[in-house]
Amino acid sequence: MISGTATAVSNLVQRHDMQRQREAERQWAAPPPAPPPAPLQAAAPAAGTDRVTQLAELNAQGVVSEEELDAEKARILNS
Repeated sequence: MISGTATAVSNLVQRHDMQRQREAERQWAAPPPAPPPAPLQAAAPAAGTDRVTQLAELNAQGVVSEEELDAEKARILNS
């Protein structure tokens, strides 16, 4: 009777130790990999570039003279 109880207790302790070991292994497991970074978006063109493009189109239509276009480009580049 005593040897049967000792075996049962020993098996219980062994199972308990194994369960603790599995929980510890799960706790120390490597974390999941980080998600990939978001793709880079192209930078929006500078406001000055947009303005020069607009003025060049107006110059091509004859609304803005070459002198006005050159003066505005110089002003934008120097700002």
